[in-house]
Amino acid sequence: MAAWPPLPPHCAAAGHALVQWVATADTDRSRLCVLRGGRASGKSHLLAWFLIGAASHPSTTAHATVPAQGLITDAVAWEMGRQLGYGPVPAHRLLVRIAADQRPLLLLLPDLHLAGRGPAGQPAASPQAILGNLLLPLLALPHVRVIAETGESGLLADQEHDVVDLGPSPFPGAAPPADGAPDFVALRGSVPATPDGRPIWAQASRPVREGILDAALEEQDGKAISSLLADPGFLIHGSAAAITAALRTPEIAAPTGLRPIWERAAPQLSSIEHDDVTRAALLQAAALGTSPALSEYLRPLAKQHVWTATWAQHGLPVSAQCQIPGNDAPLVTADPLGRLSTHNSGTGQRNGTLSSPTGIRPAGIAAADRGALLVLDEDGPLHVLASDDEDTAATVLGNIADHHGQTLLGAGNLTPTALGSCPQSPLAAVGDSSGAVHVWSLTTYQPAPRSRRLHSVPVSAVACTQDASEGMTFVFSSGFDGTIRLWETSQEPMDSPIDQRPAVVTALAAAITAAGPVLAAAWNDGELHLWHISSGKAEVLPLLYRCSALALSAGGQLMVGGPDGMYAVQLRLDRLSN
Repeated sequence: MAAWPPLPPHCAAAGHALVQWVATADTDRSRLCVLRGGRASGKSHLLAWFLIGAASHPSTTAHATVPAQGLITDAVAWEMGRQLGYGPVPAHRLLVRIAADQRPLLLLLPDLHLAGRGPAGQPAASPQAILGNLLLPLLALPHVRVIAETGESGLLADQEHDVVDLGPSPFPGAAPPADGAPDFVALRGSVPATPDGRPIWAQASRPVREGILDAALEEQDGKAISSLLADPGFLIHGSAAAITAALRTPEIAAPTGLRPIWERAAPQLSSIEHDDVTRAALLQAAALGTSPALSEYLRPLAKQHVWTATWAQHGLPVSAQCQIPGNDAPLVTADPLGRLSTHNSGTGQRNGTLSSPTGIRPAGIAAADRGALLVLDEDGPLHVLASDDEDTAATVLGNIADHHGQTLLGAGNLTPTALGSCPQSPLAAVGDSSGAVHVWSLTTYQPAPRSRRLHSVPVSAVACTQDASEGMTFVFSSGFDGTIRLWETSQEPMDSPIDQRPAVVTALAAAITAAGPVLAAAWNDGELHLWHISSGKAEVLPLLYRCSALALSAGGQLMVGGPDGMYAVQLRLDRLSN
């Protein structure tokens, strides 16, 4: 207990009991601790006190703390996923990730009895939805323990649990209950407005932005609800949990297309760390192709961001992609079923299909030209797709595939795990299960690649780009240990990684741009990292949705593909280099 400050006498026993429960990871004890007590009895104070000293020892470390008041199930999952390093994932994917992770977890849910959002009578408005869809499935996992604050509600009383009870009496000196929440008219009247009466949501107080939609729902004021949901400014600044709960209620009228737009953007918009410009950029990207009016309305603010979305094909799943070398060359994509397509890289529109062998599930693509592709199957083998088997490029690609096929079948069992290419020249890099990276020309025969072992674990993604004017070839690779490494092939690889995080890179892309070499990395926690290699400057940005493939053009257009669709953003290269 030395790591914790003294507690007031009336809750000292409860504090000792809480720490003892946490520190005793005994299989005979329940993995659920319920914190009970009346209003202002000191429950929140006790949890805050616990968190002060919790990190002092591994046995008491809290891995995620999500105040549940006013949150729906997915909003709890989004925040819990962030804190656990998974990114803002929905509840069903969070459960899958935690089940696979297996590390012992202690999760805190303050104010669980105050959870729920949306119209009264809807499932999302009750804490029971969080219990059934998230908390109880979490407790079914043997490596998860939970402290849940339930007030005097009786929540979880039917579950096996231990109890820390502060009693019904208020904390000595506690403030009296606040008056009832202000109504919609009062809240709306407090929002600064333009001379013509339009609300300036950026200047509204946080309590107003958080509570005004709740007030409209409480009063069942359909006109007020519609006005809020139709206001792009409110969508940027309002409560993500409240808007999500409202839009998931079928009886509430919403502008055309807003529901799918919001579902794409809400996980990232739920973060309080994003500024107005970032939120506008995310919402504008989500609106592209669904609501031209909303997208164009948001574009001026979104253009102040490091990236601005230029096109989107939401719902078109992508498992791999590459840009064919050359100016204005098409983008080649593969879907999870192995079907290959070409797309106009300026608009995203599909303009052709390519034949591919049955049974291939592409995890990477590299192109020598429009008629010769090297494809990495998710199980490891490399395949050649060529319109002319006698073509030089087809022969070169066949040699690459044969080389890695032999290493796959050889004593080392070195399985290719990643494939990347250069957008400006016919160059490719292959990463393998030993952590090595191999660089090949896609048009000139090489008996063997240039190779270096850059990682001690399998390679998760690889990219390369060639600066012909400087005679330099940059190779970037990431390992499943969360490292990204740089190798300029005329020299030995850098000793230290250029980045390392407790996450996994799912895609890399690099290009020589007008600002110099730029690297983009997508991580499995929903972050996109951009590096200006010459200066070392980096930007950390949110991804709209999951990413399994990136392609970067010399002009600074970054194309993002994943199981939820594909979209392109134009990077502000001046922001990266200055």
